[in-house]
Amino acid sequence: MKQEIRILGVDDAPFVPHTHEQVMIIGTIFRAGTWLDGVLRTHITVDGNDATHSLIEMVNKSRHQEQLGVMMLDGITFGGFNVINIQKVFQETGVPVIVIMRKYPDLSGIKMALKKFPDWEERWNHILEAGEIYKIDKIHNQEPIYMQTSGISQEDAQKIVVLSTTRSAIPEPIRAAHIIAAGVTTGESKGNA
Repeated sequence: MKQEIRILGVDDAPFVPHTHEQVMIIGTIFRAGTWLDGVLRTHITVDGNDATHSLIEMVNKSRHQEQLGVMMLDGITFGGFNVINIQKVFQETGVPVIVIMRKYPDLSGIKMALKKFPDWEERWNHILEAGEIYKIDKIHNQEPIYMQTSGISQEDAQKIVVLSTTRSAIPEPIRAAHIIAAGVTTGESKGNA
């Protein structure tokens, strides 16, 4: 694996829940976890069903697309319950996907919350189709994190996660996307990245 693999880290900006407004999605392009090469932006609808399409379009229209070795998502949902179909993202971009989660998801709670949407079964299926949830034990003495993958083996994904986790418990491309999205939206970023 290349030590300077290009990683797209993606996170959503702060938003007002249950509004159906647009929320900004920020992508940061890193060489592993050490060098910021670029920033991408798109928008999705809070609690909508356009996150998969918007992410695919953002990646495929980017001049960086052919250089990307992997993309990392901060969770499988953005803007509330706008669920990403990671299999479709991989198929339509050719870029492997790693979903990063700080805690093991409460799947029964998520399923219950999704039932308020008329298309809840489709959203739920996207979560199930994302596959097995893998635990990554303490990187640099931090708390364990969890991941799901598409288009990449568990072993290679874990190596990339460890390589790109340089300053906190989560990979630097996601941490930077979180900070940028919060700062641009609210005027100043806060902790919890």
